[in-house]
Amino acid sequence: MTLADLRKLSIRQQVKVHFRLQNGMECIVNEQGVAHVPGLRGVPGFNLEEELAGAAEFLLEPLPPAPSRKLRREDLAAMASASPVAAAAHDHDED
Repeated sequence: MTLADLRKLSIRQQVKVHFRLQNGMECIVNEQGVAHVPGLRGVPGFNLEEELAGAAEFLLEPLPPAPSRKLRREDLAAMASASPVAAAAHDHDED
């Protein structure tokens, strides 16, 4: 799962996805697909793609009033690979 996959998922599902970085900070990908690290005030000494690759647990925060839920990497990857956009492209008849 890549950062692009996570961004697509957050837009499609309209959720914020949180994951911990190795330095203890947190990355949040919001429902617009924008990744940010609260508290980061300069050029980071890390790569978000690499940090995502090492993340094992994620917190999905849906838009209110739905409750947040924790997922393992495998579960989030399965959600990201199930693309309703790709399925919708095949729903039309070709002439």
